[in-house]
Amino acid sequence: MRGTTGSLTTGERVAWYRRRRGLSQEVLAGLVGRTTDWLSRVENNRIELDRLSVITSLAKVLDVSLGDLLAEPTLWDRSGDSGSHTVPALREALVDYKQLAPVLGSPVDDEPPTLKALRADVREVLDVFQASRYGFATRRLPCVLADALAASRAYSGHEREEAHALLALAYQGAAMVLGKVGEAELAWIAADRGLAAAQHSGRSAVTGSLIRSVAHCLLATGRFNSAIRLVNDAAAVMQPELGGADDELLSVYGTLFLAGAMAAARAEDRATVRTFLREADESAHRMGADANHMWTAFGPTNVAIHCVATARELGDLQIAADLGPRIDTSGMPVERRVRHSLEVARALSAWNRADEALSVLLNAEQDAPEQVRHHYLGKELVIGWIRGTRGRPSQPLADLACRLHIIAGG
Repeated sequence: MRGTTGSLTTGERVAWYRRRRGLSQEVLAGLVGRTTDWLSRVENNRIELDRLSVITSLAKVLDVSLGDLLAEPTLWDRSGDSGSHTVPALREALVDYKQLAPVLGSPVDDEPPTLKALRADVREVLDVFQASRYGFATRRLPCVLADALAASRAYSGHEREEAHALLALAYQGAAMVLGKVGEAELAWIAADRGLAAAQHSGRSAVTGSLIRSVAHCLLATGRFNSAIRLVNDAAAVMQPELGGADDELLSVYGTLFLAGAMAAARAEDRATVRTFLREADESAHRMGADANHMWTAFGPTNVAIHCVATARELGDLQIAADLGPRIDTSGMPVERRVRHSLEVARALSAWNRADEALSVLLNAEQDAPEQVRHHYLGKELVIGWIRGTRGRPSQPLADLACRLHIIAGG
């Protein structure tokens, strides 16, 4: 269905699904507590529909997913770097009946991978995710998951605990990649399996990291209040260990609050946003500097990035536009750096600084082509700029629109 609406703005997709449901503007507006005039402006692109809390309300009433309204792509829609048929292979790995092998009495593989080799494979997958190479990560994950599963069954004692930790992190890699490419249901399966494996590892940092993945899955499916409760519950469990916590656990703890802050912003809960950002900031200052323990990219810079992102979600456009460009993200992994650039571009565009926003987006595309070309924010911005241009768009904008498959190439 997304292919049908892929070239539409979010507002136009609302109109498309509204008509498909047989609802009038008056009825839909009433169901989401808005006026008919507001909805008409949204559907005709006179109001920018860019707050996920509002989009989530519309999605619920229209009985569609957030991905449907945002036109988030999947790897089935892609070619080139991302590769084709990569998500189906990962789906097969996640739903393979062999994962029930102990129940079914299936034999364990004779020669599981060494833990040294498995550590290297898991690290590679998580590293390439942070480099925004989603297609490569998706192609590698089925084999890594199979090896990690075999190791978790073959080893015993401390080696078995480490194998379960590596299996949990492999599932986390799958959840993160699948979330980025719009496969929320598969991401949920991966995060859930990863959390189960993490609990067998006996490692608090790994368990906390997988809880963060579950929180992100709740965010992706619009279950903001559930994500907030999860963060509060997980933090209460982790707090007793923080007195002598190492940097891994402290990073996971702080990053969990960043996910919670985003959930609170999308639930329009300003008080909880402030509380969660304050908790994250305290953890960042305890660490003293940015780091990438457990692939969290956690530290003062990531907290500042989330201050911008939450301000944008809450509609505080001026804060986002003023603060965002001033944050130095050069030391961040590519994925974090480019995700922040998308937020900055969106904030600048909202203040009619489209030329600056386009420049930010083009620079981000150079760093991470897959991430920019297939993220809904990039497409939404470019569609808006193309629609708002009188006459021919500039060549850089037209070229970008071609690369995003918004307009046909010349």
